[in-house]
Amino acid sequence: MTAAVTRTRLERVRASLGIASLALQQVQDDLNADDVDARELAAILREFREDIDAPGGLLPMLAQVVSTAARRAEQIEPDRDGDASCYLHEAAALITDNAGQRLNWSARSLDPQGDVE
Repeated sequence: MTAAVTRTRLERVRASLGIASLALQQVQDDLNADDVDARELAAILREFREDIDAPGGLLPMLAQVVSTAARRAEQIEPDRDGDASCYLHEAAALITDNAGQRLNWSARSLDPQGDVE
């Protein structure tokens, strides 16, 4: 590869986050639609946890990315004191334990019958 074609790791991350941002903007636009009712909103919230390729949905996938960063931080942080990695591990846990469960509770409140399959 030539220098002009080679992209840095940070540039690849930025590009990937840009794609994710566009996808999330599309979801946000759908959520802002005037005709979204409680049942549909609950179904959309459930999609965040259920219907993507990663086990458990979007939030566990995000937590996995943060956990990967935490494991890398453990290897490279100064003095190996855990200052950086501890915060990252905690953030990953909050994403899955707290945010994920609250999405479930919200979806259940909006559409209690939607959980039954």
